Amino acid sequence: MPINTEDEPMDVYPSAIEKQMQRFYQSLNERDRRRYAAVEAVRLGHGGQDYISRLLDCDPKTIHHGLTELESEDGLPTVRQRKKGAGANG
Repeated sequence: MPINTEDEPMDVYPSAIEKQMQRFYQSLNERDRRRYAAVEAVRLGHGGQDYISRLLDCDPKTIHHGLTELESEDGLPTVRQRKKGAGANG
């Protein structure tokens, strides 16, 4: 994959994918929005934070906060989302 320079536009997602990302982002709670935006920005590399902040209409500080949470051992909760056995069949 070529390295971007300031003169070259960054590769962006197709519009159908962007719309899916926006819908998914809107369905998340605030904490998960920060983390999702951060993961996507990191995945894109150089220019990713700017692109994702524009795409998801979030402040770049939100992405930075998400990155900090993901890098912190304290940032990822280990609390169960469901009660034990709540997803079991039968």
